[in-house]
Amino acid sequence: MNMPPRPWPTGETERLEPLVRRMLANNPSPFTFTGTQTYLVGDARGLAVIDPGPDDAEHIDALISAIGDAPVLAIMCTHTHRDHSPGAAPLAAATGAPIIGCAALTLEDDGPRADAAFDTSYAPDTVLADGDLVRLPSATLMTVATPGHTSNHLCFALIESGALFTGDHVMGWSTTVVSPPDGDMSDYMISLDKLYERGDRVYYPAHGPQIDKPQQMVRGMIGHRRMRERQILRLLETGASSIEIMVTQMYPGLDVRLHRAAGRSVLAHLIDLQRRDLVAQADEDLWILAG
Repeated sequence: MNMPPRPWPTGETERLEPLVRRMLANNPSPFTFTGTQTYLVGDARGLAVIDPGPDDAEHIDALISAIGDAPVLAIMCTHTHRDHSPGAAPLAAATGAPIIGCAALTLEDDGPRADAAFDTSYAPDTVLADGDLVRLPSATLMTVATPGHTSNHLCFALIESGALFTGDHVMGWSTTVVSPPDGDMSDYMISLDKLYERGDRVYYPAHGPQIDKPQQMVRGMIGHRRMRERQILRLLETGASSIEIMVTQMYPGLDVRLHRAAGRSVLAHLIDLQRRDLVAQADEDLWILAG
């Protein structure tokens, strides 16, 4: 999806429905599109803030201004990438609200680390599990666990309207990067199936426009991932191949700044295929068909 023309509405609230407002942080990049979108859910009697975004003083000040006199009852994070959760601590300090939602992420493997993308300072007061409810005076948010993009990723369903806040699990502008060792393609596909079966009315992602036909979108995402699997298997039918070569052939025309991210998703597919005994690793960065 092409970038929309500037100016973008950073620091301003947009009313999406009676209980939902959206504010865009000023952190655009090839990985965040126009920036991270923070959602204010509820009314003057009490609000939840979903994905407070980066620790950026202008964004936090704009959120505090938009909140006004309404009590903030919960600061909720879908996951702990640095464009989503670092704003939680300063917002909590300013409002006194508890930080709840995803767990703090701890990587226990001995392989290549992915910590650079994560907010290691994130410290939730309460960790939510699948099906947990957060009750506001005017709204109820239900936790929907969706591991895959990260192992701690959550979505939040607004019971009163049928909206789902999808974080990075489903985005309105691009496919989601699944980056091992924490990102897991097997879990991601299971989570997509889970959302497809839910039948939500609308998705509000952390990046990109709202998604008005959620099931159609998720069905297309599942098909896209299966297509990537088939591409990988076809490439390996002709002999061993490296991830770098696969990326150049699978993603023609892709912005070179995104090649590494695409390579991480290819690796996630290969790990998933390896678990299913369809491919094998022949060398450090050389893959072959199994058998």
